[in-house]
Amino acid sequence: MNINDCLIILNTPSSLEEAVVDCLLTLEAEHGFTSFPVNIHHHENKGLSLAEQVSGRQKQVCFQIHVDEEGAKLLLAKLRQEFSGAGIQYWRVPMLESYPV
Repeated sequence: MNINDCLIILNTPSSLEEAVVDCLLTLEAEHGFTSFPVNIHHHENKGLSLAEQVSGRQKQVCFQIHVDEEGAKLLLAKLRQEFSGAGIQYWRVPMLESYPV
């Protein structure tokens, strides 16, 4: 692990799951990535179905990918290019430790 490694966390609309998987697979990250369903809670009702508005949650897919500094720049640039305005939210956080068990 490099001191500049980071974890990119993406919350994406479920409708984009396959497209985002394809995008991430083209980057060939050394550590691969994970994906799992999540519920998003937000005060804005924009784009929510009536059922989502009533329940207060929206189903999305979360991706986590461990990349180095250069990989993070490439990934975020690719996401901006391919998914601009698609409602993907991301966080970039430093990796403090990473070891296989």
